[in-house]
Amino acid sequence: IIGGTGFKGPVASATVTAYTVSGGSPGAQIGMATTDASGKFSLSIGNHSGPVMLQLSGGTYTDEATGTTMNMAAGDVMTAILPTVAAGATISGIQITPVTSMAQTAAQHLFGGMTDANIASANAAVGTYFMVSDILRVQPMNPLVSGSGSTASQDAINYGMAMAAMSQYAKGQGMAVSSAFVTAMMNDSSDGMMDGKMGQSSVMMSGMGTGMGTAMPGNAGTSGMSSAMSTFVNSAQNKSGIPASMMQPLISHLSTSSGQLFPGTPAVAKGKIVGTTFNGTTQQANVQAYAISNGAMGAQLASTATDAQGNFTLPIGTY
Repeated sequence: IIGGTGFKGPVASATVTAYTVSGGSPGAQIGMATTDASGKFSLSIGNHSGPVMLQLSGGTYTDEATGTTMNMAAGDVMTAILPTVAAGATISGIQITPVTSMAQTAAQHLFGGMTDANIASANAAVGTYFMVSDILRVQPMNPLVSGSGSTASQDAINYGMAMAAMSQYAKGQGMAVSSAFVTAMMNDSSDGMMDGKMGQSSVMMSGMGTGMGTAMPGNAGTSGMSSAMSTFVNSAQNKSGIPASMMQPLISHLSTSSGQLFPGTPAVAKGKIVGTTFNGTTQQANVQAYAISNGAMGAQLASTATDAQGNFTLPIGTY
């Protein structure tokens, strides 16, 4: 049994699916559950032994920056990756968040894919980036709940404010649904560097009314997040009681970050798809690659813009 919470603010009525890991990539489906109004879920994975990838899709959440109820957009998912689970084990308190999603994508694109070593390395690296000790098990503070910061640990505070900053950044970019920025952050983290790119290709952000998407700014995951966090903490939407002074270490850390997630240069797998879009007259467009799981569209693997001739390169790591 694996139990936990889908959290971008609590994500209600979402589908959580558990997958095996095969050859470093998502494998067979081994369990499914629906989150309750608090985002909680519990699913059975039978007698499976080995790493487990969790994927959350659909559902609704309250957006931190706007206070409005939003639906997870079609194609947007959140994920988490657990190292080897023993057969028959009961695991509780697992968080599926934008931050665990970034770690899962980073692990999948390391050389060898989602091995236990890569899972541990990616979860730790993204945790260090947002100053959270254990991104899988620390329960994020919900800054929309009045006084929530009074009993929260600094880990939980940093965790909740990191997600609020993503929401604030999406609002500042004019995104209609903030889950689209979560997808962009997942893609940005895939090569171990928060620079608005997957390898050499720009990450595209959708939901901005431009049709084909807009290239992610290179500083979105660093000083952009820092500025958004500062804006949110000082806004009326922050009901946690946490002042800006308590967030200054994380705000400064993000502001001065080079964007590098891993110490040293990670061995990122270089799988890619290269091609051309053509429909009579070639125009610039946004091309996205998705995994196929049990005959259905699964997690987004990559997103990029075509050039003026319709050419594109999609990095898909070890998939």
